[in-house]
Amino acid sequence: MSSPSTPHPAEGARAARGRPPRLDQGRTAQAALELLDAAGLDALTMRRLADAVGAQAGALYRHFATKQDLLTVMAERMLEGCSAPPPEGDWSERLTVLAHRMRAALLAHRDGARVYAGTHSTGPNTLGFAETLIGVLRGASFRDEDAARAVLAVVNFTVGHTLEEQAALRPGGPDAAEPGPADPDGLRRAVAAQGLPHLTAALPVLTSTDFAAHFAFGLNLLVQGLRATDRNGPAGAVEAGRP
Repeated sequence: MSSPSTPHPAEGARAARGRPPRLDQGRTAQAALELLDAAGLDALTMRRLADAVGAQAGALYRHFATKQDLLTVMAERMLEGCSAPPPEGDWSERLTVLAHRMRAALLAHRDGARVYAGTHSTGPNTLGFAETLIGVLRGASFRDEDAARAVLAVVNFTVGHTLEEQAALRPGGPDAAEPGPADPDGLRRAVAAQGLPHLTAALPVLTSTDFAAHFAFGLNLLVQGLRATDRNGPAGAVEAGRP
């Protein structure tokens, strides 16, 4: 049984006749993440969240002026632990660890990438993660401008990839009888019907659900591009003759 000092997020106020439980942003954000995992982003409404924490819907707006504010706090909470310094090693290995860490954090919650996309938290988890990433690159003698743009590229790639990954794995119809957003058989039929030889050759990878391999490949491309960056010439320049 939960103690009064640690109420379960799903406990409603309907059962209580007295004063409703005092809201705090952290407990409310955790309840929102639990609702997200249970029902998905589309079902997460301020009214359902208010019911989950045993409060009136209007009371939530004292902490979150809009639903976007709520999503920003949820995104900040999801990145908890991601800013810890990665193991010692080459800068590319450390950057790779951090990117995989972020992907895992987003995958830990249903529709996690959808929640994170478009948020701009200034909380300690989000800023700490960016600080660690930039620190890895500046420590490897990347210019400030290049380090900043590299971080944007890595974060945007990670969020975008995870967004597509979670969308592809989202269940289909009510009883999963209908295909979900990703329909490999439909793609195979369309390619065969149009007689597209290059796509036919690529179908085994294009229809693969090995998203970890897809992510690792794309991330490696980013890393190799960063290796080609000339850290001594003008910002953004590329060394001539580098493969």
